[in-house]
Amino acid sequence: MALVAILLGALGLPAHAAAPKTYQVTGPVLELTADMIVVKKGSDRWEIARDASTKVTGDLKVGATVTIQYRMTATAIDVKAAKEPKPKKGKG
Repeated sequence: MALVAILLGALGLPAHAAAPKTYQVTGPVLELTADMIVVKKGSDRWEIARDASTKVTGDLKVGATVTIQYRMTATAIDVKAAKEPKPKKGKG
């Protein structure tokens, strides 16, 4: 019985992994294509990618005020070589 509880607990661990943080931006739509939406926030233009899986509620069009929920997703990661430490100057 204890073994079953341990196995079930172990299987449930991945479900508790932290999901990426969700952000939001609100503003009027400046541009709209099938794969991008541009929203004005203050004096900035926010270009946010979208695809067929992006859920849209309401009549999405240029000029409409929208609130977009999004996540930051890495598209590439370049690992740089570690720098060699500088030798310390000795006293004397």
